[in-house]
Amino acid sequence: MVLCDIGNTTFHFKVKKKDFKLSVKSKKLPDIKDKIYFISVNEKATKKFIKKYPKAIDLSKTINFDTNYVGMGIDRKVVCSGVKNGIIVDVGSAITVDIMKSGNHSGGFILPGFKAYKKIYPKISKKLSFQFSNNINLDKIPLRTNDAINYAILKSVVSPILDIQRDKKLPIYFTGGDAKILLKYFNNIDIKYQDNLIFKSMKKIIKRGK
Repeated sequence: MVLCDIGNTTFHFKVKKKDFKLSVKSKKLPDIKDKIYFISVNEKATKKFIKKYPKAIDLSKTINFDTNYVGMGIDRKVVCSGVKNGIIVDVGSAITVDIMKSGNHSGGFILPGFKAYKKIYPKISKKLSFQFSNNINLDKIPLRTNDAINYAILKSVVSPILDIQRDKKLPIYFTGGDAKILLKYFNNIDIKYQDNLIFKSMKKIIKRGK
């Protein structure tokens, strides 16, 4: 069984115990003979994927995820379906934060991903070009521009997540390619780091379907 999460920028494959990513602009996808299950938020990339793997199974047609949230992407639905109680923070091209309580989705919010943040400041002014770092003390106001920008980026991400956690008293599930950047800012809080939570959730959906 092979799993694939098709995002805005990559095909993310899970083959047995290994996972790898390919750009959605890749001209060649790997030859795969096993049964493939996938989800996608990228219509153009999906067409390329289906052309290569015409028998691949789209899990978005089988998942049953009830929420009052309008416009929730299939990737978020899949990740959330794998957590009964928790705050799910998926740190990728965007940073999504979703709340699950007793198996019910209570809502969430979206922030730019760190790669997007890195592009914002130089567009404002060349003088705001900077080196990204997560080695920043968020309890101390910076006195250097480079630190000031990093402080603003990290504070804007960390603070609302902490506010939600204090209010809901739920564990935080960190997942996604850039999740490790944030872990150090959540000391003394029940956190769970699961790099490929999306694939674990996909497997649960497949198992329930069988």
